[in-house]
Amino acid sequence: MNLKPIKTAIIGYGFSAKTFHIPFISHLAEFELTAISSSQREAVTTDFPQVEHYLTAETLLQQSDAELVIITAPNDVHFSLAKAALEQNKHVIIEKPFVINVADGEALIALAAEKGLVLSVYNNRRWDGDFLTVKKLIEDGSLGEVKCFESHFDRFRPEVRQRWREQSSTGGGILFDLGPHLIDQTLQLFGLPNAITAQCLIMREGSTNIDYFNLVLHYPDHIATLHCDLFSAGPNKRFSVKGNKASYEKYGLDPQEDRLKAGVVPVDASWADEAPEQYGHLYTLDTAATVQTERGGYQHYFQAMAVSINSEGQAPVNAEDALWSIKLIELAIESSRLGQTLTVPR
Repeated sequence: MNLKPIKTAIIGYGFSAKTFHIPFISHLAEFELTAISSSQREAVTTDFPQVEHYLTAETLLQQSDAELVIITAPNDVHFSLAKAALEQNKHVIIEKPFVINVADGEALIALAAEKGLVLSVYNNRRWDGDFLTVKKLIEDGSLGEVKCFESHFDRFRPEVRQRWREQSSTGGGILFDLGPHLIDQTLQLFGLPNAITAQCLIMREGSTNIDYFNLVLHYPDHIATLHCDLFSAGPNKRFSVKGNKASYEKYGLDPQEDRLKAGVVPVDASWADEAPEQYGHLYTLDTAATVQTERGGYQHYFQAMAVSINSEGQAPVNAEDALWSIKLIELAIESSRLGQTLTVPR
């Protein structure tokens, strides 16, 4: 069956749109980029002269014939824009975080269900090669029973930058920026924890929001620690997974973001492959082995999204899953404020 490409509009023309969405929408046969809303008229019309340009998201939603809208605007307007898009009977992808409070997420989920529309959140790092490697090692028993799981997303940015992600006091900061990735991956591996203990701090001079977090998720038989700070100048640990048979250690970030920033076109399946020198290692008491990183690829998210829209199936990242990340972020902030371990309600 030959299906027409899904007419797709993108709200926003910043880093996220240009790096993580447009390369795929522009090169995958399942999609057609038809509209962009941005105040950067000259940049949009120069880069994409064949695409309809709208100065405001509201005008795009009212006038565009797009079937799918991708929202890459600041976090604090995710809810209002997604609500407006759903009301215009358009499927929606929201750049993470889903929303900045649980009530808004619940309202969007209800509206999408009422309209029979696909609502998804771009938790693309489910398709990171190193995460897929950890998943495989856990599932095939190479590690035995996992006892300690660490996931890091550290950077060296000791000075506050003039970006909305770092300046906004509502939905800004790394807990809402990077936290959803680490939480979502952990929930994919282990499901919901029983409790959470968190430190969510402001550590940089002049910072207006959380720029350090350490979340400990308590499971019946193991501990998962999710960490992010902006003072890590050396080689950065990504995963440390310790079981009763072996441990896996991985340094460095998945290469897809850097390749997309460099203009690599994601058309060949091997574009996301990690270089051998970046592979992680599996250790036992007496041995050490290099583990080839599994092949990732963010294109798989978009291809699954097209299937979902065309067949009315499950979204590749459903909004209900994404809402749990927001629930745990809210619990983490409260745990840090109180200095207490909090039970995760079901």
